[in-house]
Amino acid sequence: MNIENIEAFVYVNHYGSFNKAAEILFLSQPSVTARIQTLERELDCRLFDRLGKQIHLTEKGKQFLPYAQQIMHTFQKGKLHIQNRTSVPHELRIGATVSVSNYLIPEILPAFRREYPQINIKLITGTTDCLVEKLHNSEIDIGFVRKVVHPTIQSYKFYEDPIRLYVYEDHPFNDSEDVTIEEVSRQPLVFFECGSLDWMRVHRAFENLDHPPDIQYQVDNSETAKKLVLRRAGICFLPELVVRHEVREGRLHPIEISEVSGVSLQTNLIAMQGENPLFIDSLLKIGKTLAN
Repeated sequence: MNIENIEAFVYVNHYGSFNKAAEILFLSQPSVTARIQTLERELDCRLFDRLGKQIHLTEKGKQFLPYAQQIMHTFQKGKLHIQNRTSVPHELRIGATVSVSNYLIPEILPAFRREYPQINIKLITGTTDCLVEKLHNSEIDIGFVRKVVHPTIQSYKFYEDPIRLYVYEDHPFNDSEDVTIEEVSRQPLVFFECGSLDWMRVHRAFENLDHPPDIQYQVDNSETAKKLVLRRAGICFLPELVVRHEVREGRLHPIEISEVSGVSLQTNLIAMQGENPLFIDSLLKIGKTLAN
């Protein structure tokens, strides 16, 4: 069984298109079709159903897919191992926003290194726009950023971080069963602003009031915002990851506010189209583990 035929199968399934898979693999569309047909003959079954321009895995194809992915995964790991043994350096350059670098990366990298101990990792921190530019300029290989849409970039939802109101340990809200946005607006507020569209819902929560919220500090750094709350300078809407240690220690407490229920900060994993699929798959699996 030819590894290139299995690779074609995995790519066609991933992109849902023979033409797209051919483009990514630098092959002609007939060459990809021929590889799939050869694999189907070897397995003595059809792997795809073709409905017009759409393709779908057959039941046999669905059964074979995890084995094909594992074969490719094992092949790539073996290839990297041989490269390492022959003194060919291999480095994965990861870009991350400040908050991801502070709170997610320390969880991600140890798990990733356990799977790829031979990979040298270089971490670069920047804004989402800066990291997208670095990705296009081949200065980083993958990035963890806010949600972006770009025709030449693959973007995968990696982590959803709920945004809640957090107060210090002896704040009066801790003794209240239902806290309204009106009550929040009259408290000294530390307003952390990260420039994400998700935060617009927090802004809009105050729009129907007959007075503006008492925002005493506007900051663009989550650590600064958190420390101001710990110093009792005010209360603040923050992503859960930022404060989880302080919540466990009982120094900060989440307060549910119905007007911002369901608001979250989304982190996406990005890469150029067709690049680093093995590392992306591994990182997405780690992301699922974190979410659970």
